[in-house]
Amino acid sequence: MAEISKNTLPLEECVVKLLKEKGLTITTAESCTGGLLSGRLINVSGVSEQLKEAYVTYCDEAKQKLLGVNEETLAKYTAVSRETAEEMAIGGAKAANADICLSVTGVAGPNDEGEDFPAGLVYIGCCFGGKTVVRKYQFYGGRMEVREHSVEAALCLVLELLTEKGDCSHGAATGTAEEREQ
Repeated sequence: MAEISKNTLPLEECVVKLLKEKGLTITTAESCTGGLLSGRLINVSGVSEQLKEAYVTYCDEAKQKLLGVNEETLAKYTAVSRETAEEMAIGGAKAANADICLSVTGVAGPNDEGEDFPAGLVYIGCCFGGKTVVRKYQFYGGRMEVREHSVEAALCLVLELLTEKGDCSHGAATGTAEEREQ
């Protein structure tokens, strides 16, 4: 496998290169990023063999209909939760028949929903190899900055899992990780 040096390629190019080398497919299940993550992957020429589908599920109904997120999960934990990010990742992988699914759900801001859901609170999930990893982040900045930080963190998460390294050499924001077996 070719070595990908620190910061020599954009994150999305590193991810697609590794997907190609490993013969893996990916899909995305996005809420607050609204297609920005899949758009970054689509920026890479030749990604069509790796990117199966891309879901933008901004409302709860779409999360249920397209990704199979349980109504009970949304009622109990809300759309902005570890549990929802996990179900989005698992459901997206299943719906697209993809090896990997990255999910993003959160509050891009500005926020009127109170202290429990501050602007910049984002959960990013990745279903891959029988496990689903979910990380919680608190990003700062305007709406677009939060969305861009979320995309960077999602790409870093999948890159870490593909390379089996504990950190992303591209310097995206870090968060706390929780792993659960599917």
